[in-house]
Amino acid sequence: MSTEFPPVEPPDETVLRAAEARHAVLTKPVGSLGRLEELGNWIAACQGVVPPKPFVRPRVVVFAGDHGVTAQGVSAFPSEVTGQMVANFLTGGAAVNVLAQVAGATVRVVDMAVDSDTPAAVSAHKVRRSSGSIDREDALTREQCELAIAAGRAIADEEVDAGADVLVAGDMGIGNTTPAAVLIASLTGSEPVAVVGRGTGIDDQAWMRKTAAIRDALRRARLVISDPIALLATAGGADLAAMAGFLAQAAVRRTPVVLDGVVVGAAAVVAEELAPGAREWWVAGHQSAEPAHAIALGHLNLKPLLEFEMRLGEGSGAVAALPLLISAVKVLAEMATFESAGVTNREDTTQQNTDPEDTTVENTTAENTTAENMTG
Repeated sequence: MSTEFPPVEPPDETVLRAAEARHAVLTKPVGSLGRLEELGNWIAACQGVVPPKPFVRPRVVVFAGDHGVTAQGVSAFPSEVTGQMVANFLTGGAAVNVLAQVAGATVRVVDMAVDSDTPAAVSAHKVRRSSGSIDREDALTREQCELAIAAGRAIADEEVDAGADVLVAGDMGIGNTTPAAVLIASLTGSEPVAVVGRGTGIDDQAWMRKTAAIRDALRRARLVISDPIALLATAGGADLAAMAGFLAQAAVRRTPVVLDGVVVGAAAVVAEELAPGAREWWVAGHQSAEPAHAIALGHLNLKPLLEFEMRLGEGSGAVAALPLLISAVKVLAEMATFESAGVTNREDTTQQNTDPEDTTVENTTAENTTAENMTG
């Protein structure tokens, strides 16, 4: 599959206005549900229908991969945890599995570059084991990067074709916040110290090693920022490249996506470069505690639904926000209108209050005119 994406069409503006008009006649003051109203309007525009339809197949796709830069001591956990967590996802024991049950979503895991063997069910799109240490070498070859982007596109198509009507992108990979920070810094013009976070909970010494690794990787990345594929190959990884392809293709397929934290945010920043306008099809589920995530969301002009200081990844923050989307749809689709409920609308009251005054003014004017004529 090609890495060139067709033009992305935005959500339906006409439907968005119709959704706003429907909110104006529901039994509440206009705007009283705040961003929940905006969220429902956006979903309606994505679906192209008012009222919007309830989601029938929310789907979480977790992209897994290891990163060679972990060898530089940038993470609190060893790289073998990535493969162990893939097994945990498959048995339903991870946080995202639990949260997905609450939200009525199902979870799929894709091994793009785990540095161990994984079941065939998750490794069909695997590009390689781990990646190069991005502070001193490329993460991938260009060919491997193109394969990963194509895999992400194919996965998005598979899910949409299978009936997914809202997607969540998640990540799993020890050390993955380091390449994520480099990608975000390179495309937003940020300095290394502004994007370095604590990741899985590193101490001060590890934080300094991580800062140095990001600084060195950023020097290499900035040489190729005009080419998003070269950037992913230089400073990303197969998991990040696949996520970027997935997010871009979801927009091409007119399917809304709930973004997770800093790693997915980094992939989203690159995806917007691959397919300009794709961000119109995304909503930020939450804002991570990682400093680079706020920078990425600002760059994409996305405002998070939740700010719970979460930093786990896996898609957990996005899935935690998914019930808000479900609620936004239900409000717009199932709430009564003033007319159907027999409730007086403020506009009706205003009209009743203003009509007699208008009549009085008109009558007074007519009486004065008559008096003037009589006097004349």
